[in-house]
Amino acid sequence: MTWLDWLFLIGTLSFIILYGILNSRKNKNIEGYFLGNKSLPWYHIGLSVMATQASAITFLSAPGQAFTDGMRFVQFYFGLPLAMVVLSITFIPIFHRLKVYTAYEYLESRFDGRVRVFTAILFLIQRGLSTGISIYAPSIILSTIFSWDIFYTNAVMGLLVLTYTLIGGTKAISYTHIQQMLIVTGAMIFAAVLVVQMLPPDIGLGDAMRLAGKAGKVNVIDLKFDLREKYNVWSGILGGFFLQLSYFGTDQSQVGRYLTAKSITESRLGLLFNGLVKIPMQFGILLIGVLVYVFYQFNTAPLFFNQVETDKLLKTEYAGEFRQLESDYKILAEQKKAAMYELHENLQNGNEEGANSAADKVFSAETAYKSIKKKVSEMIGKSNPGGDTGDVNYIFLRFILDHLPHGLIGLLIAVIFSASMGSVASAYNSLAATTVIDVFKKTSKKNRTDVQELLISKYITIFWALFCIVVAYYANKLGSSMIELVNVLGSWFYGVILGIFLVAFYNKSIQGKAVFFGAILAEIMVIVIWKLDLVAYLWLNPIGVALVFIFAGLIQAFIPKENAR
Repeated sequence: MTWLDWLFLIGTLSFIILYGILNSRKNKNIEGYFLGNKSLPWYHIGLSVMATQASAITFLSAPGQAFTDGMRFVQFYFGLPLAMVVLSITFIPIFHRLKVYTAYEYLESRFDGRVRVFTAILFLIQRGLSTGISIYAPSIILSTIFSWDIFYTNAVMGLLVLTYTLIGGTKAISYTHIQQMLIVTGAMIFAAVLVVQMLPPDIGLGDAMRLAGKAGKVNVIDLKFDLREKYNVWSGILGGFFLQLSYFGTDQSQVGRYLTAKSITESRLGLLFNGLVKIPMQFGILLIGVLVYVFYQFNTAPLFFNQVETDKLLKTEYAGEFRQLESDYKILAEQKKAAMYELHENLQNGNEEGANSAADKVFSAETAYKSIKKKVSEMIGKSNPGGDTGDVNYIFLRFILDHLPHGLIGLLIAVIFSASMGSVASAYNSLAATTVIDVFKKTSKKNRTDVQELLISKYITIFWALFCIVVAYYANKLGSSMIELVNVLGSWFYGVILGIFLVAFYNKSIQGKAVFFGAILAEIMVIVIWKLDLVAYLWLNPIGVALVFIFAGLIQAFIPKENAR
């Protein structure tokens, strides 16, 4: 990175942080700290909701996901618009009418304090783990640029976000979200244009998409019904609907965003805006990953995109073997480039038979490349047991650093940093809010002043920040695409949490004791089903909902009915 990159990076981040703090520095109580005094308009809500979900994971890992697995991940979001409509009709009016700080307060009025605390704890576990992954994502950038140990980069990112979260609370988070989303959108569009311009002169956007389609990367729609398949239309619409309904309807990191709205109408408009814009936005981000894939078919890609790990490998006894694999890979890359030019020529001439033959050569080269890459991963695992043996999360970052013009490098890295800051700040705030409102105040009967409660809230925010930083340190050992990993973690809990809320809304015959023990059994079963790999992770969400209804209903049938609450 040059001085121009650093200028864009530092300038952009400083502007976002100072803008948020200056617009929200007058928190006098926990209502201001957690709810922003319920003063924000719908466009704040919509952009804040999007920014909370669109973390650095989205902008680092999603292009890498498309690079390796194509665009089928976009089906994950197909249930989102319907979930936004259902939330607008059901959840939002209830939360606003009850004037709650968190989603879980409602559960005590419907069931009892035990159900409220249990559900809050499920959320805290899930959100704490996921936020650690969100901190790890931008830490990769610092680690790659400076070759720093990931422990220190995690600490820097986690504590940086903590600073303005403590000062400004939820209102600062919302104000920074607006700036983040505007900068993110512009920078990603600019990056997509540049990728197309860097393709060979005779290959335009349409040509690139045809080549990617033949290589199996433009697999947007899969109509095959298969419970073991992670991404198809059915898992996206059904499994994704329940996941999104739970995420936006019961996850305090999102509920806390639209509880800051001026009115029910403003909350609804914000969520519906998110439902309309999110799928095109995610499609565009995945498309960038596909375009980067096409770019690297005509320009030799790194054998392993995580340069920090390969630099370490070159200092071990495996250096010679790695150099030999690099040499083999360069020969293979030239063969694949020739096959891609042959594929392009046949597509241009309408020679379907020739195109299919060339595509087979591309697939053969891809298979050989994966075999070589697997050997590199194995060497990294042997030489550095604590190292990251996967590189899907590094693909887009390496492309930015190696090929984009200076100035834009700094801006794009600032975009990824700011996206992370937005989602992590929302998570810190929601973790603290849930801990204070649903656990601490619920279990402590001592009366405290507004100032004391605000101070306790900030101490608890610090605790969760430190917890998430520790989780981030272990994230590199999980060896998975971060964008998949956070959704797998969510699916362990979201179905059960949503099931508790849906029982509360729609089955008045089931009472607190039954739903409490039913939810515990359902959570155990969800983890067992995932561990046995019986279904793809998205299906854990509707399964969790169904199990809560089944177990709670059965238990209720065998215990004396409690007085209706």
